Amino acid sequence: MRRRPQFLSVVLVLWMAPRGLDSRSGVAVAKDDPPATVVPVPRDGGWMDRHNEINARAKEGDVDLLFLGDSITQGWGPNAIWKKFYTDRKAMNAGIGGDRTQHVLWRLEHGNIEGLTPKLVVLMIGTNNAGSDSPEDIAAGIKAIVASLREKLPKTKILLLDVFPRGADAKDAARKTNDEVNRLVADIEDGDMLIHRDLGPKFLAADGTLSKDIMPDLLHLSEKGYQIWAEGIEDVVRQALGE
Repeated sequence: MRRRPQFLSVVLVLWMAPRGLDSRSGVAVAKDDPPATVVPVPRDGGWMDRHNEINARAKEGDVDLLFLGDSITQGWGPNAIWKKFYTDRKAMNAGIGGDRTQHVLWRLEHGNIEGLTPKLVVLMIGTNNAGSDSPEDIAAGIKAIVASLREKLPKTKILLLDVFPRGADAKDAARKTNDEVNRLVADIEDGDMLIHRDLGPKFLAADGTLSKDIMPDLLHLSEKGYQIWAEGIEDVVRQALGE
């Protein structure tokens, strides 16, 4: 019988625990199936082309810094800010536009990090789940990705970023979802191999509004936005790379 990946077993245990206790045994039991956010699935079309490109880059090796996520990560390009901060740091972009947590989980099982031992993974994912999944399920998906990375890359530090703010202001429904997701993962840091950071306030004005100068469509970053991102994690990058 094929052994279930350790990370998925951990995720299922975590999912079951809050669902209730068996009154006779006191053992946690699941009342519902695991949410879609923690079940690895692929996409089709151009997505698979991009997935294969990432796999090809992974096979080349020589990666110290890995960015993992959706279109906001893919948008690094390489753009001018990427070239300024990361060209000489053996950095790899593993972002795919439109990805949800379940798609990243599938990619981790199918070659995106095979053979790699980066010094740092920068993870930011979850905003594409905001329209279809509850904050609790999205947080479970993010934690599942972290668990998978910890299993597959035990020597690699992980920088988990809060899901970036979106929408014009705090009344935006998707932003409210993301804010709640961020609250649910806030305690994930272990102070050593797993670092958690909230860059959200750096993108927002004092009144909580989001400028189109930073996110032109109130979701994806401009060059100015990527500059804020790079500067906001530079201390972690330097420490992880031993600079």
